[in-house]
Amino acid sequence: MKKIKSALISVSDKSNLKPLLEILKKNKINLISSGGTFKIIKKLKFDCTEVSDYTGFKEILNGRVKTLHPKIHAGILVKRNNKSHLKELKKNNFENIDLIIVNFYPFENTIKFTNNRNKIIENIDIGGPAMVRAAAKNYNDVTVITSTNQYSELINQLEKNNGATSLKFREEMSTIAFAETAYYDSVISNYLNFKSNNHFPKKKTVYGNLIEKLRYGENPHQEAALYSQGKNLPFNKLHGKQLSYNNYNDIFSALTISKNLPKNMGTVIVKHANPCGVSSLKNKIDSFKSALACDPISAFGGIVSCNFRINKKLAKEINKIFFEVIIGNGFDKDALRELRLKKNLRIIDASNLSFSEILRLNSVNNSILVQSEDNKIFSKKDFRIVSKKKPTKSQFDDLIFAFNVCRYVKSNAIVLVNNKSTVGIGSGQPSRVDSCQIAIDKMNKFNNNKNEIVAASDAFFPFVDGVEKLVQSGVSAIIQPSGSIRDKEIIKFANLTDTVLIFSKTRHFRH
Repeated sequence: MKKIKSALISVSDKSNLKPLLEILKKNKINLISSGGTFKIIKKLKFDCTEVSDYTGFKEILNGRVKTLHPKIHAGILVKRNNKSHLKELKKNNFENIDLIIVNFYPFENTIKFTNNRNKIIENIDIGGPAMVRAAAKNYNDVTVITSTNQYSELINQLEKNNGATSLKFREEMSTIAFAETAYYDSVISNYLNFKSNNHFPKKKTVYGNLIEKLRYGENPHQEAALYSQGKNLPFNKLHGKQLSYNNYNDIFSALTISKNLPKNMGTVIVKHANPCGVSSLKNKIDSFKSALACDPISAFGGIVSCNFRINKKLAKEINKIFFEVIIGNGFDKDALRELRLKKNLRIIDASNLSFSEILRLNSVNNSILVQSEDNKIFSKKDFRIVSKKKPTKSQFDDLIFAFNVCRYVKSNAIVLVNNKSTVGIGSGQPSRVDSCQIAIDKMNKFNNNKNEIVAASDAFFPFVDGVEKLVQSGVSAIIQPSGSIRDKEIIKFANLTDTVLIFSKTRHFRH
């Protein structure tokens, strides 16, 4: 146990200070503070020494330098069992500081609410992290507190141990403190790199707040947790069982697709992070039914995501089938009442979700692959018609829709579309011909309407055989990136079969 005799408090978040100050007073712990924190402590009528009085050195540079003083850092870093340290401390007329309570300038919040560069830079804390790192390093003798959430734990320690803290507690707080400084520096580093358009710096940091420790990962023998760069997730769970790792994986996939469909008219059904039905019809019921019709068997036990507000009529339709999760851009009260009839159904409100420019990470052992997201927006001018036959307006619209869906389907990917709704999806095959066959089989099994079927491929066809298979199934128009040495053969085949062929010049691999 280490008895605490003095504490330095310097906090940006000044909430919940009174109960803490009371226990410190009760245990006759001398207080040191500065700036706004000192004023609050005095306002609450507790004795406290201002940092400048303690060090004998006034704050300078508009407060940029106040706690950066040898008397403070020596008091924190001195080893209490080291005779030469103690001798040196006494020689300089310095004293031990046993407790550091510090949280940092709100840099993360500042960049959310302002683009003022000067204001942002001034909210980079220097003295706070320096003291926290010093205290965390010397946890054998010093207790460090970095969050208001830790106040109750500290109070319990002081009450239980007569004004002292245990080594175990100090070690735990030290570990958290180093994570806090690492997180803080990562936020700053990532922000500055982002502003400099440097997405791939020589040193890359990844940071996040623990949102939830999950029951297990993809399988029961795997551990898992969910982290977010924000304090909370950008969506709310309104009902249902705890979300699993697989649920979250599917939710993120579904939201990525539905939020990129035409506003207020997009429905996507996801299973195992793959879309098994997508539609962007204006009528909400039709949009859902068309997405479901693409592959109703795979949809069973999947996730439905609508980028529009879900009403009672649609909720009733959804409830006819077993789904794990329903995501909506808001819900009518009657719709919620209907969906809540299913006790375990997870209901997610994503009305406040917004997507920023993000990087996608994939890690193996100690290596991390990083890339920008595939979020390129296309229009007709981005594509080149290479066949003699030209597409109709409805064909071209369906081709663009199919190609946009393609980017979210695991490669190799083939997407068949009619009337802005998928009618067949072939995904995740090493052979593109196999993906063609799966998409065709799905279409033949579940969809009777085969008028004006168009197809999209996420990458080029290496041979004519895939295109031939699609045309034989009734496909009248195809979009693909091009780039094969057999492109001319494929164009020739398209012309011979009176098929529309468009080159996108852009690939959509999603491995």
